[in-house]
Amino acid sequence: MSGISGLVDFSRDVAKSPDVAEAMTESMRRRGPAGGGTWLSQHAALGQRTMSTGGLDGVGGPTAFQDGSGRHAVVTFSGELYNAAELRTQLHSFGHTFRTEHEAEVVLHAYLEWGEHLVDRLDGVFGFAVWDERLGELLLVRDRMGVKPLFYAQTPNGLLFGSEPKAILAHPDFPAVLDADGLRDILSVARVPGHAIFRGMREVIPGYTVRVTRSGITERRYWGIQVREHTDSLDRTIATIRELLESVVARHMVADVSPCSLLSGGLDSSSLTALAAQVARRDGLGPIRSFAVNDHDPQKGNGLGNEDHIYARLMADHVGSELSELSLNDLDLLDPALRASVLAAYDLPLNKGDQYASLHMLFGTARQHATVALSGECGDDVFGGYNWQRLPEWVFSDTFPWVAQGRPRYVGNDAVFDSGLLAKLDLTSYERDSHSAAVAEIGARQQIADETEARYREVSYLAQTRHSLVLFDRLDRLGMTSGLRIRIPFADHRLIDYAFNIPWSMKSFDGREKSLLRAAMRDLLPEQVAMRIKTPYPNLRAGAYDRMLRERLAKVVRNPESPSASLISPELKEAVATGGSAAIEQDISRAALETALQLDSWLRSYDVRIAL
Repeated sequence: MSGISGLVDFSRDVAKSPDVAEAMTESMRRRGPAGGGTWLSQHAALGQRTMSTGGLDGVGGPTAFQDGSGRHAVVTFSGELYNAAELRTQLHSFGHTFRTEHEAEVVLHAYLEWGEHLVDRLDGVFGFAVWDERLGELLLVRDRMGVKPLFYAQTPNGLLFGSEPKAILAHPDFPAVLDADGLRDILSVARVPGHAIFRGMREVIPGYTVRVTRSGITERRYWGIQVREHTDSLDRTIATIRELLESVVARHMVADVSPCSLLSGGLDSSSLTALAAQVARRDGLGPIRSFAVNDHDPQKGNGLGNEDHIYARLMADHVGSELSELSLNDLDLLDPALRASVLAAYDLPLNKGDQYASLHMLFGTARQHATVALSGECGDDVFGGYNWQRLPEWVFSDTFPWVAQGRPRYVGNDAVFDSGLLAKLDLTSYERDSHSAAVAEIGARQQIADETEARYREVSYLAQTRHSLVLFDRLDRLGMTSGLRIRIPFADHRLIDYAFNIPWSMKSFDGREKSLLRAAMRDLLPEQVAMRIKTPYPNLRAGAYDRMLRERLAKVVRNPESPSASLISPELKEAVATGGSAAIEQDISRAALETALQLDSWLRSYDVRIAL
């Protein structure tokens, strides 16, 4: 894994200002603490920081190819290429020679052989850039599902890019500005591919390439989910899912040391743990090590704690895995240094502070024992595990179904933020319009006669092109900042492509969530795990945590120099001035409190200028 960065400027000799490229690359140090470097030419500069992981990525900067006529192309690569060995063999048969074992060199030679169409042959997760010296062109590529990030910003004479926003922000000519669109993305629960919060910055859309020439920028979609007819029987479908998962997990088990498992005791993570243990036994890799979060406190009383740890222990015993548990303590997750580390990893404000802080701690614990971890994320999105994918009251809403279900958890923005500001942002219309645009992309109702089935297909599309991006982001940012490569087998594009078009009646054939996955994996799981009902990720339920959030928000509201002062409701300012934190209403949700606090910290830490 790596952090990449770079720039193209057709108007000047960028090699004369190496410090700019070096600063952008240095900002990626947490993604690549083992080494790095930059490559410079007249109009392009590429940088890379690399994480040492037993030689899979290698250590150093961008990889260049050179023949008698000079440099042909240079690549800076972040990610993992699961078919590197196969491609290397194929390219060797075409006359290509390799100097290293690095995946980046395989990508570079694939580009030299197939040009932009190399993307059709790559199997993996990645964000990379190729500068073609012959053509004077830059090619940015992001993997099919968007598991790995890649940001860019167009400039008057070229483009800036990086694995994270911080790389672009490190360029002296790119100011950190928050405009109305960016604030809409922060305050809404809509996730729009391509949006990047900072004004003038974008993400490469999953499954897209971005080509940069003197004439401008061209986006091209090379892969996407499509509506097709599913003709397999139920039995054949279940068997195919099992075969796909076995194949995918086997590919993900390639590492310098045996990958560990992020084990919640739920169906998704337990299925992957069982499959990984099966591969480990077959290949003599030794037992799988597992890591879980435990929020249980007997003193909280019955029903207040998540039971993940009970099922995680059961599953670990079943496959012979050594299980380590991270016990959540209410106020530990409010530690300012921990919060600052999460923000520095993300570059953006969040509304689930306790969850992201606990994940950061979990990944750090796992990294002490392994460099690679398997995660069950995306299993719900693929197989229909969330209630908002299943229950009609949310499925048939006129917005993103997770917004319809989860809105009560986000109440309070209207009490925290200025009413005039919220009226200008019109978040309801923004969410509705974003939903309509997303649904139009797949066009299910024009291809599926049954309106009910068409809507379920739309919801599946929303889950896998919007909701999953949030999951990928947190695994990438928090995993990479801990030095842990997190692999997501359920995000494999072959599995996605097959499962998407399975009719909902078949996906829910036994009336339970994730019916197909349960049927495909049941023989490898303990009965209690196989039949377990999905539960949310463990979070804190103690009142002390929310009281501390209100106290911190009251401090922000009372300070006229707070960077978010212009966004805060005048009524809240007046109430807090006289009543302190007690004036912050109890029914303001934790998410609203977290959003306001994170927004203020982000504006301050990143010196963001508000331009609404």
